Amino acid sequence: MAMDVYVVGVGMTKFGRYLDKSVKDLTGEATLEALRDAGITQKDVGAAFFANTSQGYIEGQHMVRGQIALREIGFEETPVSNVENACASATTAFHLAFTNLRAGMSDITLAVGVDKMSTSDKQKGFSVFDGAWDVTTANETAAILAKLGVGVEPPLGRGHGPNTRSLFMDVYASLSKYHMKRFGTTERHLAAVSAKNHWHSTMNPLAQYQQDMSIEEVLAARMISWPLTIPMCAPISDGAAAAVLATDEGIDRLGLDRRRAIRIRASVLAGGTNRDPEALERQIGHLAALRAYEMAGLGPEEMSVAEVHDASAFAEIQQSENLGFCEYGQGGWIAERGETRLGGRIPINTSGGLESKGHPIGATGIGQVHELVTQLRREAGPRQVEGARFAIAENGGGFYRCEEALVCMTILGN
Repeated sequence: MAMDVYVVGVGMTKFGRYLDKSVKDLTGEATLEALRDAGITQKDVGAAFFANTSQGYIEGQHMVRGQIALREIGFEETPVSNVENACASATTAFHLAFTNLRAGMSDITLAVGVDKMSTSDKQKGFSVFDGAWDVTTANETAAILAKLGVGVEPPLGRGHGPNTRSLFMDVYASLSKYHMKRFGTTERHLAAVSAKNHWHSTMNPLAQYQQDMSIEEVLAARMISWPLTIPMCAPISDGAAAAVLATDEGIDRLGLDRRRAIRIRASVLAGGTNRDPEALERQIGHLAALRAYEMAGLGPEEMSVAEVHDASAFAEIQQSENLGFCEYGQGGWIAERGETRLGGRIPINTSGGLESKGHPIGATGIGQVHELVTQLRREAGPRQVEGARFAIAENGGGFYRCEEALVCMTILGN
């Protein structure tokens, strides 16, 4: 029989731009909060998994990042493993912490993710993403994506904003145009997702942006890559998030509070396929969701709340379909009808999502876990989902051919 594993502590910085804080500062803040939340000390942790993507590129710290950041706050002797899996780095670290416990190697583990992407050189911060796809086939990949959007053209004057070209937003723009062509998805649908997430963020004190926006305001904002305006896109962010995981043995050994321990029902790390770009039923996110639901013994209809990787508003539409919350082609419609808002049928991104909460890419996935644990503990305040019982997080990383290079799927709930 598989061993049960629980999240017993979470911690997270407010996401934002911190030119005056270091990776060590952010790591320490989130990790110490998670340890306090769990009621343990550094000495109780059997293994730590540290996620970061950009410190090597921006600061030149290419190796042993976790050992350096965690030693600063008192971690000695603890084995630390460093993880890089693009935007899914944090949930990969979380997955490794989970599997370490399931394997019986430890009874308490730590997963922490951090990124400090803002620098005085703004172009350097944006160019972090340039290595998140196969650089040797960049032209071929761009051609595949461009073909998907053929026949869907922006209205006059609504192509790109001045000096706002972004590799991954161009990727999402191409995928958006294909969805518009195939299913009739509209700019208004995208704006409905963004407006909903900006509203959710007003209730999250840890969100980078906490400004409510209407659909009309989102549509009128500066264009990044049509049909995506700037409020529809995740910003450059700094921040850290951490989670402490434990087995029943670890909880009992340390006398931890079981009332606040949230069971990990599924943790799935999935790779993609060389599918035809139009074979949506074989998308990596959908296949990973099916595996996670099977592992958890649950289905999409039993989820109370979800956090998905909305690096763009279109990504939330895509993942709401992949997770089985609606049929393919209906993701935009359920957003516009309010089904994914707080109080709706399946609230998505109650944290504000990447679009508003922020996207420090090495921390993002555990930031999602932080939100879902908070919801399942009934500690989310004004953004609390009533009666939340089961929750799912989808966190994608990088890009390969026509989809994410990998996806981490996590289901939580007691």
